[in-house]
Amino acid sequence: MSSTLKNLSSYSTRNLPTATALRFGIVVAEWNEEITSALLDGALETLKKHGAQEQNIVIKTVPGSFELSLGAQWLAQDAKIDAVIALGCIIQGETRHFDFIAQAVAIGINEVGLKHNKPVIFGVLTTDNLEQAQDRSGGKHGNKGDEAAITALKMLGF
Repeated sequence: MSSTLKNLSSYSTRNLPTATALRFGIVVAEWNEEITSALLDGALETLKKHGAQEQNIVIKTVPGSFELSLGAQWLAQDAKIDAVIALGCIIQGETRHFDFIAQAVAIGINEVGLKHNKPVIFGVLTTDNLEQAQDRSGGKHGNKGDEAAITALKMLGF
């Protein structure tokens, strides 16, 4: 569903486990850092709001969104991590580079989750412009980081 129709920071607490004993890995792209750091803030705030302990959250950075899949795989390999959240921002440019990166990241993150049989959450914005990214990283459409954290919790409560 389009985020213009739903606030990314609104969610149901049905089937939402407490995060107190859970461990999370978060991999964050450094590219578009203004946006990705806001996504990270949202994810952390939401996890902590639902009981996650700071010492149970491992945060790693990678240079760009393309590297999120490998970063997620490295975190997912750790048997002590229950779920991985991948946060990035890919903004459409003047070339087809956007299409190749967005598709590769989506497929890569999905494959990591299937390979390791644990939730690996796609918290990557794919927007047409910077304004749309700002709107979805704490702006008028909420924060995709919040949504990614809630998705991780819901999958762990499955």
